[in-house]
Amino acid sequence: MARINPKFDIAQIHQRRLKLNKQVTQWMYFVQVGLFTLFASLSFQAAASVVTGAALPAVSVQSSGELVLSGDSIGYSPWSSQQLTGKVYVIQHIAGRSSAKALNAPLIERIKAANLPPAHYQTVTVVNTDDAIWGTGGIVKGKLESSKEEFPWSMMVLDKDGVARSAWDLDEGSSAIIVVDGDNRVRWVKDGVLNEQEQQSVMDLVQELLQH
Repeated sequence: MARINPKFDIAQIHQRRLKLNKQVTQWMYFVQVGLFTLFASLSFQAAASVVTGAALPAVSVQSSGELVLSGDSIGYSPWSSQQLTGKVYVIQHIAGRSSAKALNAPLIERIKAANLPPAHYQTVTVVNTDDAIWGTGGIVKGKLESSKEEFPWSMMVLDKDGVARSAWDLDEGSSAIIVVDGDNRVRWVKDGVLNEQEQQSVMDLVQELLQH
């Protein structure tokens, strides 16, 4: 019977352990790189700036969502920005604060006065109650529901988690105006108050898009 060399066996076991440790280290490195790439990709998708000429970054508001008027009652349904096709849209994204609503109120008044054709145009108001003064979320919700009753043809969205602001990389406490065409493509955008010239630019652009 052949005799086993204990020293040889111990050396072999040690070498195999070293090889296994090296393989595990390499495997952990690739896992970490993969996870980093994945998280970086997700972060990029979650905060994509709204860019003129590009598609509107997709947003899905599941918590609260679009206000739906049914008789004398108002309900809520999930809302997706990808449903904005087939018309010209002016999106007004505002923080749930009176100060934010006032920033671009003059433009909204001009849009109302223009009597744009509802078959081809729609205003979309997204209110971020995650960016409201503490304790006023219920008040903001009530005012939005009253606005829906007054202007039933307008699309209104209650975003209680601030999903749209995060996805579109918008400023806190602000008001953003985004013009989107029938192909869900951004044609004009500004985060902040519009001056009179910019308001006119938006009105001219909307009228131009309605001609096509």
